[in-house]
Amino acid sequence: MTAVQHLKRLTLGLTLLGLAAHASAQVQVSDAWVRATVPGQPASGAFMTVTADVDSKLLRVASPVAKDVQIHEMSMQDDVMRMGPVDSVALPAGKAVTLDPNGYHVMLMGLTGQIKEGDPVPLTLTVENAKGEQQAVEVKAIARGVDGTAPSHKH
Repeated sequence: MTAVQHLKRLTLGLTLLGLAAHASAQVQVSDAWVRATVPGQPASGAFMTVTADVDSKLLRVASPVAKDVQIHEMSMQDDVMRMGPVDSVALPAGKAVTLDPNGYHVMLMGLTGQIKEGDPVPLTLTVENAKGEQQAVEVKAIARGVDGTAPSHKH
């Protein structure tokens, strides 16, 4: 084997190793749910727990059920609870970050129709790691009642 062939194989091997390391970066989403709505309701919220294995941030969320999707945060300011959009949510390596009604959460605005209890709601999360590499994470959130409980199966 010539030096050039050896260099090409070494380069290919290192490239594949780098791709494998990149592919191993994981973002896990658990307990994803969306609040069910009544007919004509213009907005809803999506909630979940997100865990990244490397320092990352949640940049944005998209869904076909809403014209506008924003990440919001509830916060207390001057003894008044306020809600507003944020640019991103930090996802420290290995730490579960909960998006819930009382903190960070996803607002689905300009709904294209009613979200009924038990409906699956597709969400696409865009997560960026510390190197600036972005990853799309596909999630199916299940619509729950106003109190956040899972749909009941009454007979």
